[in-house]
Amino acid sequence: MEGSSILFQQLVNGLTIGVVYALIAVGYTMVYGIIELINFAHGEVYMMTAFIALTLYSIAGLPLIAAILIAIIFASLLGVTIERVAYRPLRGSPRLIALISAIGVSLFLQNLAMKIWGARRQPFIPPHKEITLLNIKQTLSLPLIGEATITMIQIIMLIVAVTLMILLSLVIKYTKVGRAMRACAQDLTATRLMGVDVNRTIAFTFAIGSALGGVAGILVALYYNQVYPMMGYMAGLKAFTAAVLGGIGNVTGAFLGGILLGVSEGLCGAYISSLWMDAIAFAILIIVLIYKPSGLLGERTPRST
Repeated sequence: MEGSSILFQQLVNGLTIGVVYALIAVGYTMVYGIIELINFAHGEVYMMTAFIALTLYSIAGLPLIAAILIAIIFASLLGVTIERVAYRPLRGSPRLIALISAIGVSLFLQNLAMKIWGARRQPFIPPHKEITLLNIKQTLSLPLIGEATITMIQIIMLIVAVTLMILLSLVIKYTKVGRAMRACAQDLTATRLMGVDVNRTIAFTFAIGSALGGVAGILVALYYNQVYPMMGYMAGLKAFTAAVLGGIGNVTGAFLGGILLGVSEGLCGAYISSLWMDAIAFAILIIVLIYKPSGLLGERTPRST
């Protein structure tokens, strides 16, 4: 494959995985923007949603679309449950205590998944239930530059991610609950005094962020055709890196950070070594924290809580 073809292919591959990081990172940044909590259990919501979709489709026999929709609803309910049980009682506590609670929830969900589904990797679509989507992945690539290609599943992932980001932006900007979310991000106390149900707004934020993470989990499960209990751990860490890179608390920045991180990994895998792809992500995190801790689009603003 020629040099330009390799470059373009890695850009396509990096962009594809980058939008997945972006969807997960948005969940991190929305929660942090309101209650200044890093929800380290968010990666496990991503993982659990993929397993629920796997169970409903491959084991229970539901149609794929129905399994996906139910799994996304499950992701929202799981996010709300985590907020209600693990975070809300600690809302007035020091941040370290809430952070420990988040790590505890993450470990609990990892071990719960291992107990229910086992620790091994499982195919999302088993061989005896091949569907058109995976056939498209293998056979209907669209030529771009030289030998570089983009598959239909990659196109679907990009379309879904961009569409969800547009819808989220519209919800935040134009709806009543979106205005409440922006008000909570500015000043929780003042928002509460203005009569806004802060608890409901925070729960809605967790529901939306978890649903986006769940969609990311299903897209990755379809893309790689495998699901396993630890899949959310590294994805969650990288999405957190993307959120910090873009500016934690900034939704647009999270999306941008995810894309940049994905493309960086793709180029690293092509021109350096695939063994260094994870190292690149955390090197970026360290550099951003040292030289621009507010991120690319983040701003240092005073905040009253």
